[in-house]
Amino acid sequence: MSGHGRLALCAYAATLMAACSMLPLVDPVGWMGQAAFLLAVQCGVGALGRRVPLPRLLTVAAQMLVTLMLLTVAFAREQAPAGFLPGPQAVRLLVDLLSAGADDVGRYAIPAPATAGIRLMLVGGVLLVGLAVDVLAVTFRSAAPAGLPLLALYSVAAGLSDGGADWLWFLLAACGYLLLLLAEGRERLSQWGRVFSGATRPRGGPAGGDLSGGGALAPVRTGRRIGALALGVALAVPAALPALDSGLLAGNGAGNGRGGGGGTISAVNPLVSLQNNLNQPENRQVMSYRTNSNSPQDFYLRILALDQFNGNEWRASTRRLKDVPKRLPSPGGLSPEVAVTEISSNISASPSYRQTYLPLPYPATEVRVGGHWRYESEGRTLVGDDGETTKGAQYEVSSLVVQPTSGQLADAGPAPAALRREYTQVPDSLPKVVRETADEVTRGARNAYEQAVKLQDYFASDGGFTYDTSVNSGTGSAAIGRFLKDKEGFCVHFSFTMAAMARTLGIPARVAIGFTPGTAQSDGSMSVGLRDAHAWPELYFEGIGWTRFEPTPTRGTAPSYTLPDAPSGDPADPARPETGASAAVPAAPSASDSCPPQLRKQGECGSAVASGAVGPTDSGTPTGTVLGVVLLVLLVLLLPSLPMLWRIRARARRLSFSAGRTPGDAAARTLAAWREITDTAWDHGIVPDESLTPRKAAARIVRLGQLGSDGAEAVHRVAGAVEQVLYAPEPRPGTGLSEDVQAVRTALRASVGRSTRLRAVVAPRSTVRVVWAASDRRAALTARWRMPRRPTWLRRPSHQEG
Repeated sequence: MSGHGRLALCAYAATLMAACSMLPLVDPVGWMGQAAFLLAVQCGVGALGRRVPLPRLLTVAAQMLVTLMLLTVAFAREQAPAGFLPGPQAVRLLVDLLSAGADDVGRYAIPAPATAGIRLMLVGGVLLVGLAVDVLAVTFRSAAPAGLPLLALYSVAAGLSDGGADWLWFLLAACGYLLLLLAEGRERLSQWGRVFSGATRPRGGPAGGDLSGGGALAPVRTGRRIGALALGVALAVPAALPALDSGLLAGNGAGNGRGGGGGTISAVNPLVSLQNNLNQPENRQVMSYRTNSNSPQDFYLRILALDQFNGNEWRASTRRLKDVPKRLPSPGGLSPEVAVTEISSNISASPSYRQTYLPLPYPATEVRVGGHWRYESEGRTLVGDDGETTKGAQYEVSSLVVQPTSGQLADAGPAPAALRREYTQVPDSLPKVVRETADEVTRGARNAYEQAVKLQDYFASDGGFTYDTSVNSGTGSAAIGRFLKDKEGFCVHFSFTMAAMARTLGIPARVAIGFTPGTAQSDGSMSVGLRDAHAWPELYFEGIGWTRFEPTPTRGTAPSYTLPDAPSGDPADPARPETGASAAVPAAPSASDSCPPQLRKQGECGSAVASGAVGPTDSGTPTGTVLGVVLLVLLVLLLPSLPMLWRIRARARRLSFSAGRTPGDAAARTLAAWREITDTAWDHGIVPDESLTPRKAAARIVRLGQLGSDGAEAVHRVAGAVEQVLYAPEPRPGTGLSEDVQAVRTALRASVGRSTRLRAVVAPRSTVRVVWAASDRRAALTARWRMPRRPTWLRRPSHQEG
């Protein structure tokens, strides 16, 4: 392997070793394999650019372009023209994902889920650092400064982690940097010989052959400067990071607002591993509560609502946070004509339950809780501030039980224009089958209420859907299309699909995340377990406000206003004190025929179980797709054709010289023609001998190539023209040089076999000149940097060239 290749490989390894420090921050760690593969392609493009050779800036530009294409294939392939070109929609999606990733980083505790946004930040960060290391260490041959981006990568990881094994990651990153330095030193020594220090100073000259006057102390001074700068970065970056005191950045997930009404709620997706929790054998309790409601089966504990759907995931909007008022404002859109009853509940969160959002019955009217909490009015949620979480929290909540009649829902007027515009948006990537199915299912409905009930019944009973927690938990447009086709999924699929279908019908919709009522205990309290977490759609009706629906079969309970001829009972007993025990209710509804076998075996059919947190996005672009697109374009098409393309370009450039008006122009044209004959003979197996005169070299080509009379005469004519421009007192420019070159090429092709002709075209031997050209350019650049009167701080740490 060449010195360039070894150095590039070491730069790749050093970047990956430093990136390992990010592994404890996110779970699962599958992003690392994707980053390693994309980084290898990026480094390969740089190696090809240097081998051609392209100008250094053009090589860097090519790597940047390929990096953007790789990220497009991995994260925005569906929006990209041809699947890999970074068009406007693809770039917009990447920007949205980066924004979402920044919000997720500010919200989740370590280890954070590998959401699409966080994965893009991780993979993109590794690629950017890898590009910086490759450019500094390999393209510009300065391995020492390449340690700074490696240090930045490690410092970010160290500032975010809890410090459990920082020394191990530091040791790994340091080993990668040392490997890079050793590789550069080895290449320098292999080209220029070993440098000895401490030799006696020659009279009148610098010691040790130091031509710049810097002495042996120059590398030491440079090393000290780099070390001081690296130490500053290492101290400054972790010191600054704790100021970002939320979620992953502080290990707690707190909000970031302080003071009177400031701060925002990040657009976070709280769905973290719901599918895994649904399949857990133990339904660990996360909270318990007592309520004076007579209908605890409708007592859903709501965390927040996801109101934005970008085609890749559902997520909550960025909202302004306020101080928690003594009494929360009246719910938006609720008319005084709708019957409501206020109930009281006492809720206790388990010490093991740590959540940034406070679970509340909807709509809450008053919350009495200790600690630092902020209020978001649109979603009527409470968000922990300054590190506050639900861990061990005990709080009292007053809330409303809204009892609309079917007539009131059917007669609901149109929603406000601004609300309708925001909550009926669907992405262009949503499959057509979603809108078509919604139209087909709701055919014959006279109003939005009847459409909503038909959608709920379609999923819950009429459409042949099966509740199954073993399917892929994607939540994007593709997952919705798969769900409608396969008709298998769990609450995430049911709620997200119904909300999307409602939006296509013009009904404002969003998805609520929280817990179903749980299980009644012998002491009158209700126990909410990990698998009671749930997702359900909320649809807006003017005069009633946001209204819960339940499309998921065997989970939760359908609201009474969606059932035919449902009696309305008193939801609460006003005489019961706030701290009184709840009324006894069935622990679960009866088992459904649609209950899957695996849940029936566990005895869970009919129980109000659900989940705890869900993987937010589709699983992303498979590695096989990336392999198929990138390798097909870069390896199958581009790489094998590079030598041939360079040779064609060189031949066209040499033969396009005009005679010009000066003797120099004529000489350049003649020498270019001779170089083309030499390279053509080399491509056909005749290695050039630079020690021969043009006349003897021509005779050698004729002899070894077994050229006929036409070819031999053409070679000798060009050789004679070369002697004229090199040695004659008054050079006479040759004529017909292009025709002579073509005659020699034709004669050489006729004198060799088919395989040699094919190799001369596809893999010409003379392309090794690109390596020689790279060496010459590097030597010229080194000589320019070694010019006198240069400031001392600009000198390279070693006085060896290369």
